[in-house]
Amino acid sequence: MSQEVNVHPLVSPWGRFGLYSFFIDAPEPAIIDTGIASSPAEGMVEELKILGRNIEDVRWILLTHGHIDHMGGAYALWELTGRRARVVIHEKDAPLLRSRRAHVKQYVDVRQQYLNDPDGVESQLKAANHVISGEMEPTILVAGGEILSLGGDVTVSVHHIPGHTEGSVAYVLDGPNSVFVGDAVQIHGAANGFPGYEDPTAYRTSLTYLRDEVRPNHLYLGHPYKGADGIAYDVELDAAGAHRALQEAIDIEARVAAAAARALDEGLQVTDSAYSPFESVAKEIGYTGNPTLEPSPFFTTLDGYRRAAEAAN
Repeated sequence: MSQEVNVHPLVSPWGRFGLYSFFIDAPEPAIIDTGIASSPAEGMVEELKILGRNIEDVRWILLTHGHIDHMGGAYALWELTGRRARVVIHEKDAPLLRSRRAHVKQYVDVRQQYLNDPDGVESQLKAANHVISGEMEPTILVAGGEILSLGGDVTVSVHHIPGHTEGSVAYVLDGPNSVFVGDAVQIHGAANGFPGYEDPTAYRTSLTYLRDEVRPNHLYLGHPYKGADGIAYDVELDAAGAHRALQEAIDIEARVAAAAARALDEGLQVTDSAYSPFESVAKEIGYTGNPTLEPSPFFTTLDGYRRAAEAAN
């Protein structure tokens, strides 16, 4: 790719999280991830004006995965483009764009069994109704391997990198090899301080693929993810920073996997600890955060190891 293309982070504050979207200033401009329902009108409109662009110019809405803080603003942004932008998501995460209740089902299927919150389902539904701007059918479903043209000679390649979610993807700006991964590279986690992924095996494979095959020259993260020292990585990383972040993510996953395997081999114990039944994992890893704070990656991740062990037996 010979045409120079600028990338601009778009920040949407929300609770404990800094939500990051990215504007690709191509002939057919794209926004990668959309924050929550309020993000397009309350953040993106003015940020694009500062760049000399209008939100109506956006022609692509590229979603890295289906979690509410990444696709919650998709419908609102699509509306602001005059419904002209094409909305892209992986086929495995498309149900989360089509239905707010799919998010509640995820909570019921995984986290509810550990959190024991009698108001949990109601809280999840309330959050989905508030944070997701609308249910919609995506314009384009991807599976990985597609090349999207953003006009001129600007292309974006789609890479399926499951683990954080089943339908997580990386969008690679071809030429500069700028890679947008959403939440697929967790390192030590964001606000909750613990890496969150649904499928440990897929997550490990995807991290290795990004490190060894994709080898980003620039890596763009969906949140300021923390390192082992508790200091957050920038959301824009050069090649050296990208390699360091990927390697650290691989290393912490190996530590969590080993601790989870020991806990499962010894038999999970229900205790009065907030980390129950994975108290031993928290102790071994040195995790002292609050595991009940949503999106509760501690329980999402360890339930993944538990399900994998049960499937193997």
